[in-house]
Amino acid sequence: MRLRHVTVDCADPYQLATFWSRLTGWPVSTIDQPGDDEVLVEAPDPVPGLLFVRVAEPRTVKNRVHLDWKPDARSRDAEVDRAVDLGATIHEDHRGPEDRGWVTLRDPEGNEFCIERQ
Repeated sequence: MRLRHVTVDCADPYQLATFWSRLTGWPVSTIDQPGDDEVLVEAPDPVPGLLFVRVAEPRTVKNRVHLDWKPDARSRDAEVDRAVDLGATIHEDHRGPEDRGWVTLRDPEGNEFCIERQ
């Protein structure tokens, strides 16, 4: 088997997919529109896409699974700053001496993700 999508429950799939599209540089599927109940951010093959699915209930507890991102074109700190500019918030800062560590952020709906060092 091959992993096809990482699915994220959310209140507004198109809005959240747009945030993740801007952060990753991956496109929102051309068949998806604002108001859709499912919106796909298409990753380059063979990476699984990010699928955002509307649910009625809000997120209430810590994520049981989250994504760890490793920058490829920018430094960790530059990516953290860019994520915040796009609408993320810093949740926990684990940066240490000599450029070690990571930063845990939350997307606009509160889902946690990490940006690690390059």
